[in-house]
Amino acid sequence: MRRGAIEYCVLALVRNEERYGFELVRELAAADGLVTSEGTVYPLLTRLRQEGLVETTWRESNQGPPRRYYRITRDGKRALETFLGQWERFRDAVDQLLVGGDSR
Repeated sequence: MRRGAIEYCVLALVRNEERYGFELVRELAAADGLVTSEGTVYPLLTRLRQEGLVETTWRESNQGPPRRYYRITRDGKRALETFLGQWERFRDAVDQLLVGGDSR
């Protein structure tokens, strides 16, 4: 379940501002329950780029080599919006069963 949601978490993180890869790794790792590593995130970023859900640009860095920055595309925004609708229905259904208990 976590694995399928992480890609949409990445899209949400780049929805409003461009971010570089290690910044995304840190933000995902800081979110409780989303413990992840560079070995998970970088292949995911490559796949998102190949699928046209994010675009990248290279920028010079004051602290080392140039960094690849990621930003969401129109297709990425559409995919994220679709997922958000599905996620809300899923979350609400699970919450109803877990919190509401047996409705008999």
